[in-house]
Amino acid sequence: MNDFVPFSVSDAAAWVTAPSGESTKYRRGVLGVATGSDRYPGAAVMGVDAAVHTGVGMVRYVGPDRATDFVLARRPEVVAGVGRVQAWLVGSGISAPSLGSLDPATAAAFEHASDDGVPVVVDAGAIPLVDLGPLAVLTPHAGELAALLDVSRESVEADPRGSALRAAERTGSVVLLKGADTHVVTPDGSVRLVASSATPWLAAAGAGDVLGGVLGALVASRAGSSEVGPSDLAHLAAAAAVVHGTAARRASGGGPFTMTTLIEALPGVVRDLVVDGDARA
Repeated sequence: MNDFVPFSVSDAAAWVTAPSGESTKYRRGVLGVATGSDRYPGAAVMGVDAAVHTGVGMVRYVGPDRATDFVLARRPEVVAGVGRVQAWLVGSGISAPSLGSLDPATAAAFEHASDDGVPVVVDAGAIPLVDLGPLAVLTPHAGELAALLDVSRESVEADPRGSALRAAERTGSVVLLKGADTHVVTPDGSVRLVASSATPWLAAAGAGDVLGGVLGALVASRAGSSEVGPSDLAHLAAAAAVVHGTAARRASGGGPFTMTTLIEALPGVVRDLVVDGDARA
């Protein structure tokens, strides 16, 4: 299948929502985040930190006490607790067979993510725990998509385009399949995009948590000013992959880097996209 359209850095510029003189923290978008756990609080910290650095009016974080303490220590501007949001980011750092096995705060947030009627960015660990549909964006890697489709990882890696299409059709959701090339597709297959801006050094722990924060911020910012449908979500997902990959290249400089260094590069990439309409790695 060769009908996926390349999505470039300059293409991403149209999907970064800049504030205007009439903007407030609410109109700039509010992102609800239900990620991390007592065992993996770092997933929450990185996702929230990435969202803040990408540019969103407010982040509301909901999670267990240990993760909440870490998030607020890192980002004191974050608001703890459930409230009105324009989008949700759920699942990073969470592995649970059912809502009943989650801590009460996270379980309540997942219920809101299912019921609020706003776009939801869903890490693979949360796929069984929230209601999916056309306003959900799933962000699995090859192994996670293989589990979803009940096939081998090797078959997904051999045919990422077809695998992403089958997953989107099966779940009724937008799918972003992470990899050296990131493939994004809508449930009906009408939008098929591929982004290739990442560096091999990005294959490291925490990269998916950061990508979730970037995507959550872009979605909440856009949803704060206009209605968002599956086609919009697919383009926002591809834009997030580009922003994430470009920031990684800047952080790398040709060598290894930390996720915090990547996060620190995000504002510069966003600035260049907003001001110049492009961003060099």
